[in-house]
Amino acid sequence: MKQDPQHAFGAGEPVPRLGEIGLYNFAPYLMNRIMGRYNASLREEMAEFGLSTPKMRALAVLSVIDGIQISQLSVYAVVEQSTLSRALDQLMAEGLIRRQPDPNDSRVTRIVITDAGRAAFERIWPSMARMYRRMFAGIADDERAAFVATLQKMLRNIRKHEF
Repeated sequence: MKQDPQHAFGAGEPVPRLGEIGLYNFAPYLMNRIMGRYNASLREEMAEFGLSTPKMRALAVLSVIDGIQISQLSVYAVVEQSTLSRALDQLMAEGLIRRQPDPNDSRVTRIVITDAGRAAFERIWPSMARMYRRMFAGIADDERAAFVATLQKMLRNIRKHEF
């Protein structure tokens, strides 16, 4: 039976209190804990490469979706636009990205990763991949695939942007 995402606790049922659900049964809490640990585990290695979390996220997205608008990059990187702008200024000064005018709209700027930026991301990627494997240790491939599919559905349920 498919539930309406607005009524995850069941239509017409009273919404339980967080204490009744419990932190370890509340998905947002678990997701925050997981991502907090993931980011903390990478922070020291990122610092060795001169990367902060916003800079690493921008390079990660650009390594897959190059030449996107700053507003789209902000969404994909999950970084506030003002924080991202500062990170992009630093990445540009370091020669890891460049800004490029959109060929179809002179008001739009696109962000392009440079060869040096791609190389910088490739240095941190093994650590990211290692942490990813660690998160899924002992979890069967079909369970991981189902979990990722569930996360994708959840993102579609709450997203504000069509991309």
